[in-house]
Order: sequence, then structure tokens, then C-alpha cells
Amino acid sequence: MGIVSVQPEQPGGKSKQRSSASRLAIVLGLPVLVVAALIAVIAVVAGSRSAQHSSTEQMHFREAANNPDVDPGTSLPGVTAPAVSLTDQFGRRVSLRQFSGKVIVLAFVDARCTTICPLSTVSMTEAVHMLGPAAAKQVQLVGIDANPDATKVADVRAYSQAHQMMRSWDFLTGSDRELTAVWRAYHVYVAASHGNIDHEPAIYLIDQHGKERTLYLTQMAYAGVGQQADLIADGIAKLLPGHPAPHHVVPLQLAKSIGPGAPVSLPVIGGADQVRAVPLGPGHPHVLVFLASWISEISDLQAELRLLASYQQQAASHHLPSVVAIDESQAETDLGALPAQLAQAGGSGLGYPVVADTSGRVADGYSVQDLPWIEITSPAGRVLFKHDGWLSSKALTATVTKVTR
Repeated sequence: MGIVSVQPEQPGGKSKQRSSASRLAIVLGLPVLVVAALIAVIAVVAGSRSAQHSSTEQMHFREAANNPDVDPGTSLPGVTAPAVSLTDQFGRRVSLRQFSGKVIVLAFVDARCTTICPLSTVSMTEAVHMLGPAAAKQVQLVGIDANPDATKVADVRAYSQAHQMMRSWDFLTGSDRELTAVWRAYHVYVAASHGNIDHEPAIYLIDQHGKERTLYLTQMAYAGVGQQADLIADGIAKLLPGHPAPHHVVPLQLAKSIGPGAPVSLPVIGGADQVRAVPLGPGHPHVLVFLASWISEISDLQAELRLLASYQQQAASHHLPSVVAIDESQAETDLGALPAQLAQAGGSGLGYPVVADTSGRVADGYSVQDLPWIEITSPAGRVLFKHDGWLSSKALTATVTKVTR
């Protein structure tokens, strides 16, 4: 700090001159003081906002860390992502290098998966939507086939079409040798046994310079899809210029599931839509069929919907529990896809309601692990029977008769 020397005042005019000079100095100094004060206020406000943002981010992370339905992400050391050159759903050769300058969201997806993979694809697409159209132009979605039994271009095309993602991403496949090399390079476990595929549902964030930055593992939880999208969006935002804030941010605390012992009412989206909502739980025995529009990739969904209508006719004449089909909205890329399928299958002529599990909490409460998934519930709100996959009308009628009498 410098030392200021203060001289004693002289009598007469000199004193007056010094007084005028002092006033001038004060007047000229006022803007400086005002600016300094404004800077101090801005610094305090900015610091307060920064602290609030940091506090909110920490709370967000704590909620995610305590939520088993999501993966908050694992930071990676920033090594160069292994090179990939495979074939997409259009039959074009695609290399990750051609997306240099963009953030890449790279997911390993089974081309015939009906369990966890649809949750991965919805979470990654929703993450980009949360960032808005401007940010979306700086992000590239890429899928890599993780099914050694379904490696044809037709397989990745069928998955992309069923999930309304033909123009939303590049879903890559290749020869057994090519895919195995990529799985190994990204440390993704993939195995096939008697038609059952097991693989790690990994999603990598790769920055604009081709460096691995974050790894997420999708959890088998329908209620966590939107939350996982939020976390991925946040991870992408940190890599984009200006760090755009995601829109439609959702709470990350664990969502309470709704099981068969709890009453709930779900909105009708099609089928026999004479009512606006259908109650489930105690006092409402049903044959519940959990499904989604993309089941059409692996089966004739419209034919299966009509088979359920055949059972419904039998149920009405034999006083058996009626059918309620439940669309897992959290696993749908396009919410209008199933209503369109319903209209083509017969609409209200199906004779049973199709409702929407908009939160995914019902599927989690009923422990749904695959789609389609059938459960028969009792008047007491207990699950009497579970089945993974479709049943013929005859088999379903026989099973319902057996477990309810």
C-alpha cells in the first residue's frame, strides 16, 4: 500500500484554491465510485447466483446419487474414443470421425431388445430435446448394435423404424468381427445364449475433440427414463459452448412406485374409450397387458390386439376379469404411435380400454421387466399370474380361469 503525505492548509487564497480543487476531485471521483459500487453489487449478485447454481447442482447430484433408478454418470479421464467405422440403417458407411466438432451420444443397443434398450433410446433422444433445437444441431446421436444374433442392416433399420428414429440417429452395425472389436474397445460386455442377449446398457458422452467424457448405464426402471434424460442433458450441456441450461428439468428423487395393492386411475388413450380413466388396484381385478407401439418390430401388434379382443368377449360371457392394455409411455419415442396402431386394429371395436402409464410408476410397481408383459390381478389387489410375452386367446382364457377359480 502507498503512503499519502498530508500537508497542512495555508491561509488565504491558497486554501480556497485547494478547497475548489478538492471539490473538483470529489465530483470527478463520483462516477468512479458509482462504477466501483456497481461492480461490487454485480460481483455479489453473480457470486450469489453462482453459489445458488452450485448449491442446486449439488442437491441435484445428491438426489441422483440416492436414486437407484438412474445413473448420475461416471467421469472419464478424457482419453480419445476408440475409432468406429460401421454401417448405418441406410446401408451407409459411417465413422465417428465424421462427427468431429459435435458432442456424440454413443449408446450400445440390442437391435431386437424389448427390455432396457428402449429406455436408453428414449432417454438419449429426450436429453437432446431438453437442450433445445439450437443445441441439438451440435449433438450427434449414435447407436451401436449389441446383439450378435441380429447384425443385418435390416435389423438396425427395423429398430429405428419401430422407435421413430430413422432420421434421429445413426444406428450402426457390421460383421461379427467388426462389432466384437468395438465392444471390446469400449469395454462393453455382450453375450448371447439360446436367443437371450445380455449386454451392458452403456451410453458414452464424447466431446467435440473425440475424447470420452462421461459414461452412463441405463437402469431397468420406467419411472427413471425422464430423470436419466435430465442427467444426460446436463452432461451434454457441460460440453457445449455457453453450457445451455436444459429445459423441462425434472426432480431426481426416487419416484414412488405404484403396485397392485395401491389404488390408481390411468387415463384412457384408445380402445373402448367410453370412460376417461380406468381404476386399478384393490377391488378391480383385471388382465393387465403392458405394451408399447414398438412391439410391432418383433410381432404383429395389431393381430395381438385383436386376439385380446377375442379374450375380452370370452371374459364377458364367462364372468372373467376384463382386459386393460397399458401403454408404457415412458418407453415411447412418439406418444401418438400407439393410438395410431389402435385405430388400425379396430379402435373402440376392440372392446377393452387402452390406458397410459405416463409416469412409469405403475410398471415399476408391478415389476414389469419386458414388453409385452401380462399380469392377472385379484379383487384383493394381488398378482395371481405373470407372463413375459403374448398368449393366445385360448391359452389366456384357460390361464385366467385356472388362477381365478
